[in-house]
Amino acid sequence: MIRIAGLLSAAAVVVAVSGCVVTPPSVRPVYAAPVAPPPGVVYVEPAYASPGVGYAWAYHPHYGWGWHHPQYGWHRGWR
Repeated sequence: MIRIAGLLSAAAVVVAVSGCVVTPPSVRPVYAAPVAPPPGVVYVEPAYASPGVGYAWAYHPHYGWGWHHPQYGWHRGWR
C-alpha cells in the first residue's frame, strides 16, 4: 500500500510540474532607411501616429505618402 501511494504521489508531482514553457514574444526594433521622395515630390508629414510596430512613412507613386509595413502592405487598404 505504501509503495502504491509513493508511486501515485510521484506521478502527481511529475504531472503538476510538467508542461510547456511559454516565453513572451520578443519585440524587435525596425530599422528603416529614410525614404527620399523622387525629384519634384513634396514631403508631407504624417497626419496621425504610426498604426503599429513595423510601419514606416513611405511614398507611393500613385497614392502619395502613407504608412507602409513590409509584411502587411499599406495601411488603410492601399495595395
